[in-house]
Amino acid sequence: MRTVTRTVPAPADVRGELIGPIPGSDLVLDLRLESVSEGVLVSGTIQVMLTGECARCLDPLTSHLAVDIQQLFVYPGNEIDEDDEDDEIGQLVDDYVDLEPVLRDAVVLALPLAPVCREDCPGLCPQCGARLADVDPGHRHDEVDPRWAALRAVGTTRTSGNTDDRQRIDEDQEN
Repeated sequence: MRTVTRTVPAPADVRGELIGPIPGSDLVLDLRLESVSEGVLVSGTIQVMLTGECARCLDPLTSHLAVDIQQLFVYPGNEIDEDDEDDEIGQLVDDYVDLEPVLRDAVVLALPLAPVCREDCPGLCPQCGARLADVDPGHRHDEVDPRWAALRAVGTTRTSGNTDDRQRIDEDQEN
């Protein structure tokens, strides 16, 4: 068994929709290489700094990501069971392993789909786009859907009519 610590540049195409490694940043690899009967088992962790924007309020954010990996690389000419549905097996080429596809897959799959700047981020107002964290807690808009505008007029007329009726009833009861 051999332990290896390396710092390598992040591949350029490792990025999600809203977040990815900082451009030009490094991946820190802490790996353990073990000789097994089929080949070499590589396991360990990848650490990288991420940058992106919050999915709720679109503010910039940075975070740290640590991902565990485990990959088997088989010796050349070693038979692999054809019934094995695990296509996550790499090949040793001249005693070297190509970790780039493994690193790329591990980091991309570990990226959050909807990163947030903080867990209780309220996001943006759907009407005006204001950051809800910056506006008053009672922030709202009194916009009426045009399809309901006619009903609003009916409700106003009926309410005022009911008030007149109540006044007449009150006057009749006094007399």
